Amino acid sequence: MSSLKVVNLGLPKTGTTTLARALKIAGFRVADHRIRPRQTDVPALKEAFVADLLYKGFFQSGDPAELFEDFNALTELSCLRKGKSLWPQMDFGLIDAIRKHHPDVRFLASRRDSWDVSQSMLAWSDLGTDRLPASDIPGLPEGYGETSRERIQWIDGHYAHLRSIFAGDASFMEYNVADANAQKAIENHIGTPLPWWGQANANPHAPHENKAS
Repeated sequence: MSSLKVVNLGLPKTGTTTLARALKIAGFRVADHRIRPRQTDVPALKEAFVADLLYKGFFQSGDPAELFEDFNALTELSCLRKGKSLWPQMDFGLIDAIRKHHPDVRFLASRRDSWDVSQSMLAWSDLGTDRLPASDIPGLPEGYGETSRERIQWIDGHYAHLRSIFAGDASFMEYNVADANAQKAIENHIGTPLPWWGQANANPHAPHENKAS
């Protein structure tokens, strides 16, 4: 039985790795994008993508967190590689199932300025130049996402969607990683102190990349 406590619905390059590290140091068992072999003794989970496991649980039992017994925090949900384009943070049905099966989960939505996110995606490997435009993504169909305007419109649309889904729900909090009060806001929301907060997973090829990744 999963003891899921924290789920981040933010997009890639919005401080998801920073959040993962902060939660790990705070004592959470964190799954971030992909399960590393050292994180589990279950062979089927080693190297599995978080997105894949969420959908397997969702369609097997109705509970997206069914396969996350070893984890209680999920910080980056999407998968865009090896022919997969999975975006659980954009799937109302899946999000709603987490809420129903795990009513005490605290939802976060990490974000940065949309221009900064767009530029970070562009600078990170082939994410902005190839994978986004070549993939079919909710709100960003195949053939779109090559320009800054298209990426920003998609990014803004995602957070607007989350705000609509969670309108008036105290279990949800959107935060900007550039906000000096982000750490304290997250601590208050999840009810746990974060001994560490900083920058993780910065792009080594982007010297002006100065916000959390």
